[in-house]
Amino acid sequence: MTDQELSEIIGERRQLINVAYRLLGSLADAEDVVQETYARWYAMTPAEQEAIRSPGAWLTRVASRICLDLLGSARVRRESYVGEWIPEPLPDRTEWIEGGRGAGPADPADRVTLDESVNMAFLVVLESMTPAERVAFILHDVFRYSFAEVAEVVGRSPAACRQLASSARRRIHASEAPTSAPAASAARHADVVRDFKEAWRAKDVDALVRLLDPDATAVGDGGGLVSAAPHPVEGGEPIARYFVGLVDLAPDVTVLERTVNGLPGLVVRQDDTTVSVLAFEVAGDRITHVWAVRNPEKLRPWNTG
Repeated sequence: MTDQELSEIIGERRQLINVAYRLLGSLADAEDVVQETYARWYAMTPAEQEAIRSPGAWLTRVASRICLDLLGSARVRRESYVGEWIPEPLPDRTEWIEGGRGAGPADPADRVTLDESVNMAFLVVLESMTPAERVAFILHDVFRYSFAEVAEVVGRSPAACRQLASSARRRIHASEAPTSAPAASAARHADVVRDFKEAWRAKDVDALVRLLDPDATAVGDGGGLVSAAPHPVEGGEPIARYFVGLVDLAPDVTVLERTVNGLPGLVVRQDDTTVSVLAFEVAGDRITHVWAVRNPEKLRPWNTG
C-alpha cells in the first residue's frame, strides 16, 4: 500500500465517526467502533487489502455492521438503565452568539459534522427505531448510500431496506409536536434559551412559564449515578417550578451558553466541572422539550482536554 493510499484510509476516520455517532448516540461508543473497524482492516494481509476496490466503502460497511450489532445489545442494556436515557451530548466548548457559533469548534466535537441529524430532538427519535430501521435510515437518508449498499450492511434485500427507511421516516413525522408553531430559527432559538437562562437564574417562575409550551416535557438523565428526575416532567408550570427548585439545591453553579449538538444550549458547571448539559427544542417562541444530561460518564468528554 502506498503512502497516499494509507493516508486515504486514515482520512476516512472523520466519516466513520460521523456515521457511528448518529447510529449509536454516543461519541465514546463511536470511537470504539472506529478503532475496531481499523483493527479489522490492519488484521488483513496486504493482498486482502489490495483486493478491496473501495477501502472507504469497506470501512463504512464494517463500522455500520458493528454498530448494528451494538444497537441490538444496547436495547437490552437500556432496559436496565436507571431512569431516563438520553443520547450523549457532543462536547463543544464554543459559545454561541446570537444563534451562531463562536470562533473555532473544539476537539473532539470538530470530528462530527454538525447538522440537523445530530440535534438532540432528532437523536431521541432515532432511539425509538429498531436497529435495522436506524441503520437503513441513517445510511440512506443522511449519508446518501444506495439501498443496495445498505442491504450489504443490514443483510436484507434492497427492497426491504427501502421499507425500513420508509418506516423510520414515518416515526420521525409521527414524533413531531402537535403544534402549529414552526421550528424556531437559530437566532430565535438562541434568544429563547438565553431568556430561559436569565429567568432560571432569577428564579422567576412566571417568566419561565411564559417561555415554556403548556405541553412541554423535560427529561433528565442521571444514569443512577447522580440525582435527576426519575420520570419526565410534563407541563410548563411543573417544569418551571422544578428548575427553580434546582437553584436552591445548587446555588453556587455557573450556567454557560454553549452549543449543544449544533444548537444553542446551556452547560452547568460547578467547581470547574461540567455537571449538566441542557439541550432544547424550540417551536415558535416557546420551548417544547428540555433534555438535561447529568450522568457524569456521558459528561466525561466535557471535562477533559
